[in-house]
Formats: sequence, structure tokens, C-alpha cells
Amino acid sequence: MSNTPHTLGDEFPGQLDAIHALKARDPAFATLLRDYDDVNDKVHRAETRLDTVSEATEQALRKQRLAIKDAIAAALARAG
Repeated sequence: MSNTPHTLGDEFPGQLDAIHALKARDPAFATLLRDYDDVNDKVHRAETRLDTVSEATEQALRKQRLAIKDAIAAALARAG
């Protein structure tokens, strides 16, 4: 997945230590991270046409990824 755009390291530069610490102590946050990676992989596969999906499905996946990213950012802000 290292060549997949929108990785957590790209989206939250300089915050990987905080992400790992919060993941270790908060199972709900760990689930958010897994969900983000899963959806991000689906978006990447749709964008690169490895999977054939409708434009509406691709857009819905992007919105889902953004919502999860916002939830991660909020959790990091609360923890910080």
C-alpha cells in the first residue's frame, strides 16, 4: 500500500507518532484507521481502474474516506 495515494502518513504529516500512540490505547481509533485504509484502497483501485465501479460509487467512496479522515483528525485533536 505504500504507493497508494492518501496514505495516513501523507494525510497527517508529522503526526504518525501520535497516530500510533492513540491506536495503541484506543480500540475505536484503531478501527477508524483500519476503515480508512480499507476505503482508501477501494478508492485507489477504482481510480486506477483495477476495479470497475460506477462514478457514483467512486464518489461515495471518496466521501466515505473524507468522513473517516475527519474523524481521525478530530480524535487526534482531542488527544493532542
